[in-house]
Amino acid sequence: MQRLTATLALWAGLTACAQAAEPITLGLNYPRTGSYKEEGLAQMRGALLAIDELNAQGGVLGRPLRLFSRDTASRPQKAVKNVDKLAAEGAAMLFGGSSSAVAIAAGKRAAEHGLLYFGTLTYSNDTTGKDAHRYMFRECNSAWMSARVLGKYLSKTLPDRRYFYITSDYTWGHTTESSLRQTTHSEDAALNPGLRVPFPGARLADYQDALTQAAASDAQVLALVLFGEDLVRAMRIAKDLGLTERMQIVAPNLTQSMVEQAGPGLMEGVIGTEPWTWRVPALERSSRGEAFVAAFSQRYAMYPSSSAASAYSIVYQWAEAAQRAKSLDSEALIKALEGHRYQLLKGKQQWRGFDHQNLQTVYAVKVKPRAEVLKDPLKQDYFEIVERLDAEQAAPSLAEWQAERRAAGQPLTLR
Repeated sequence: MQRLTATLALWAGLTACAQAAEPITLGLNYPRTGSYKEEGLAQMRGALLAIDELNAQGGVLGRPLRLFSRDTASRPQKAVKNVDKLAAEGAAMLFGGSSSAVAIAAGKRAAEHGLLYFGTLTYSNDTTGKDAHRYMFRECNSAWMSARVLGKYLSKTLPDRRYFYITSDYTWGHTTESSLRQTTHSEDAALNPGLRVPFPGARLADYQDALTQAAASDAQVLALVLFGEDLVRAMRIAKDLGLTERMQIVAPNLTQSMVEQAGPGLMEGVIGTEPWTWRVPALERSSRGEAFVAAFSQRYAMYPSSSAASAYSIVYQWAEAAQRAKSLDSEALIKALEGHRYQLLKGKQQWRGFDHQNLQTVYAVKVKPRAEVLKDPLKQDYFEIVERLDAEQAAPSLAEWQAERRAAGQPLTLR
């Protein structure tokens, strides 16, 4: 009997050890194909680096991490199906995406599974505004935060100019255009006209038609509310029409990969915003951020973009929340995240409690001349930071957030 008891105890101990060592699965729901695939690739690289680093430190709660991924192609319906598949495969948390429509749809389905969803590149105000819920956390800034820093810079350097807007026809495009119109005082559509192009699936003819109308206008500023390959296509047509010489081009949300795809010669002088560039850690005196830049550059022979930094940060923030909560339970993690202040790859940041928006500094950037870019060893020193705005000035207030929720018929607290 004693031998049987000892055998059972040994078996139970071995089983417990095996369970403790069972990997924790993180689910990356990202665009491997489609217009935003370059931003998706950067997210994959950032996530893998973070997971490898954490595993080298012992994992999370004594268990190693592993990454499962699914391609969204930046299509909301596909992203929702991916959530179901990743949940069935045992994912403990979901993250990723470069389209706000994807993040919003996938986040809502993740909530039905009781899983947290961290948005990487989802700039629509709606993500943490009218469509916000308890299971969604947005790591990047909102369209309103981008518009405020852009408005500050443009009002100072290009006051009283007329604008022409060309906008992707979905939630990110709509809220970004609306926000930028407010902060640049270009709300009058008769003086500052705009056109929308389909997303996804815009044709070159759609951009040709829209940009031809822009060329026929008397606007001095061309606001291309486009992202990823869509922006690159539009910029090539704008160049052919001579618009890059006679108009100031503004692309509200720029990324490193967009400049890489188009080339710094074509993108020279374009103004936009970034929540992070590889130059930011030195600017903000973040030793951890500089270590990330060095590790990423050594591993991939390129500088990390804001897309990579976002995915990397999300993995670390989820992992640290799990360590604080001593649990993978979503409700425990929400409590560990809400109001949490930290510093990782830049200055101070915080997960705001009432809307789950990440509060952080936002930067207005301008693409450097090609000759300056080529002086860099990796030839990827694309951005000059021309303005910065702290989170307290950039993010909407509780009163503004509640007003937006009330107008949309949504509850004034996250559900």
